Amino acid sequence: MQQIIVDISLTQEQYLAHYRQQVKDVVAVSRDGRRVRFPSALLQPYLLHNGVQGSFRICFTDAGKFSSIERL
Repeated sequence: MQQIIVDISLTQEQYLAHYRQQVKDVVAVSRDGRRVRFPSALLQPYLLHNGVQGSFRICFTDAGKFSSIERL
């Protein structure tokens, strides 16, 4: 199992574009410099009135498949 940590700052309007499926993926740079792309739907549990803000740990298998995401 591998993991990366990303810092995400999406305004409510930016997230709504994802929710409306105008944009399907979030692209972020991890703290160690790797670029990661994942479905924006994974962030839905973390949506607040001001959007999605915070640091997240994303875990994935050695084959690169998503396993879990959690807010730190």
